[in-house]
Amino acid sequence: MLAVAIEEARLGLAEGGIPIGAALFTRTGELVSRGRNRRVQQGDPSIHGETDAFRRAGRQRSYRNLVMVTTLAPCWYCSGLVRQFHIGAVVVGESRTFAGGLNWLRENGVEVIDLDNAECREMLADFIAGHAEIWNEDIGEE
Repeated sequence: MLAVAIEEARLGLAEGGIPIGAALFTRTGELVSRGRNRRVQQGDPSIHGETDAFRRAGRQRSYRNLVMVTTLAPCWYCSGLVRQFHIGAVVVGESRTFAGGLNWLRENGVEVIDLDNAECREMLADFIAGHAEIWNEDIGEE
């Protein structure tokens, strides 16, 4: 499942954006949707990887049996989306670069699996090294 999110992150990077990808799957591993951080490409600060994947999933009767897979720990905005719609689990490629709302999600009963994936860490570290101003803008820091 993480491979789909990584592929989305790489597509975003190739488009000139921040390399963060996400995908929604059923608990049985069926792909529901996929997305990537498009805030640079589309000039819209609300299009994070998780929100892009969520929007592309369309309306669902329930989100409880879905798994959000993302290359980086979800920010507070995306963590709120997970809680608001009761997405059942979050699989994170890495959280060393940014821990976001992982502890809050865990405290509120969301199953969180952090894979601490080297490919995710390295891809984002390379991007931050070359584009610190865009990274700082995206996470709300200066």
